[in-house]
Amino acid sequence: MGVIIGMDPHKRPATIEVIDEQAKVLAAGRYGTDKAGYADMLAAARKFADRVWAVEGCNGIGRHLAHRLVHDGEIVSGVPPKLSAQVRVFATGNGRKTDPAGAHSVALAALRAPGLVQVRARGGPGGDGHARRPPR
Repeated sequence: MGVIIGMDPHKRPATIEVIDEQAKVLAAGRYGTDKAGYADMLAAARKFADRVWAVEGCNGIGRHLAHRLVHDGEIVSGVPPKLSAQVRVFATGNGRKTDPAGAHSVALAALRAPGLVQVRARGGPGGDGHARRPPR
């Protein structure tokens, strides 16, 4: 495995953090969700060859970005908001969420949690675009 790109999505900005297998932060940033911001975010992520996106709330607030990433050929795993909140509690002693802490907790949750669901494109394998567990 190369890197995990944790994303804390919002309606307008999205915060990402790139970590390696030892949870070392390699990059971070905050990007708009408009066409230009999304392109900048994707370009920043593509500097890392072997990457997996971990997006919080793929069946909710993160759905639009997760689907755009999958459409652009990226591998995306869904991280349930409750899981990233638990990571924040253990890492900081409280569950308060700030954008950098949110992206970091999403990335750490993806690094440590086995069996996260992979997001599939609409109309492709997996059908409706919801996050689903990959076949075994």
